Amino acid sequence: MHDLLVVGAGPYGLSIASHATAAGLDVRVLGRPMQTWREHMPRGMFLTSEPWASDLSDPEGRWRLDVFCAFRGVEVRHAEPIPLELFAEYGTWFARNAVPLLEQRTVTRVAPRTGGFEAVTEDGGTLTARTVALAVGALPFAEIPAPLRGLPPALVSHSSDHASLDRFRDRDVTVVGGGQSALETAALLAEQGTRVRVLAVADRLRWNEVPPPRERPWWRSARSPHSGLGTGWRNAFYAERPDLYRRLPERTRARTASRALGPAGAWWLRERVEHRVEILPGRRVVAAEEVPGGLRLTTAVRRGGGGVLETGHVIAATGFRATVDRLRLLSPELRALLAAGADGAPEVGLEFESSYPGLFLAGPVTAAGFGPAMRFVHGAAFTAGTLVRGVRRRLRAGPAGWRIPAGRTGGAPHAVRH
Repeated sequence: MHDLLVVGAGPYGLSIASHATAAGLDVRVLGRPMQTWREHMPRGMFLTSEPWASDLSDPEGRWRLDVFCAFRGVEVRHAEPIPLELFAEYGTWFARNAVPLLEQRTVTRVAPRTGGFEAVTEDGGTLTARTVALAVGALPFAEIPAPLRGLPPALVSHSSDHASLDRFRDRDVTVVGGGQSALETAALLAEQGTRVRVLAVADRLRWNEVPPPRERPWWRSARSPHSGLGTGWRNAFYAERPDLYRRLPERTRARTASRALGPAGAWWLRERVEHRVEILPGRRVVAAEEVPGGLRLTTAVRRGGGGVLETGHVIAATGFRATVDRLRLLSPELRALLAAGADGAPEVGLEFESSYPGLFLAGPVTAAGFGPAMRFVHGAAFTAGTLVRGVRRRLRAGPAGWRIPAGRTGGAPHAVRH
């Protein structure tokens, strides 16, 4: 039986595995490296975070994004977005160098068993572990507005369903949402010849400002410091002190996590959208029905009134809602034992342990507990170090005979793999 099973091989899963390996734990990692980035985001997208805030985490900081880019002969600069494809390649490179025991198999079920957990894989195999770190990203929590649910996938999809938008060339598409995913999807559609419109609830779109230079007078930095989530003291608090955020009252945490860093487009995307994509602000879909050639949408305007429009397909870029009931990977009996907060998200302790002993959670599912940083790559460093400490604590508290390795101070156990 392994000490730790990490389920998921995205930025959080890989970072946790790297820290756990360095701590001397017997770790197994299951998942396809950077699968979400490769298979659920259209080509041509860019990261919204700065290059220096997009590192996966290993204990010694050896396998940073800038190191990978130097190997590739690519220069990374502040305020210049990183292509999605480059970041996915970086994550795979990180996995080769910092995560020695990665099995590219998909876990289909995690269930409790005596002394720990059992994981079943897509090929029918099983693994057992004393503790589990569930780092499944955002995909299980995709949110589609109620009026659009139940319609055929040929007519309605979520923005995370697409690795390519080619199927929509020369068609009519309506994108629902007003955030980065909606706006970038709409820009890519327009640029390939799709007739596209954006239907947003907000009365007007929000755009992030061009970030100030990294090097600037001290008094400007003191007034509005840089952080992994943008400039300003509030963002710096979210980015750098998830531990303090976790100690806020539950209602404050949940409210802040749902509202902070709300829907907005990146500054570099603005010129690709304005005057090129039809924007229908202040509207929400209240009904949808299938008609020949597509869908008829009934919309309500925030200030009264409404309208009807017909479209060939709807892409719901409406984010994710992390709730216990959507953790379908967990067996029903295990899911039923998880405590949830007022927003339905699973509760986690100070070291990311769920209410079920030995089951740890990571990534967007923990945003209600540790803040909006958990929805971004930047949160992986805090999560990895803190969660692995929690795993070691749980192993020490386990049945007699569980051996806790002393850990080691070295980094990855092998040479650089290009």
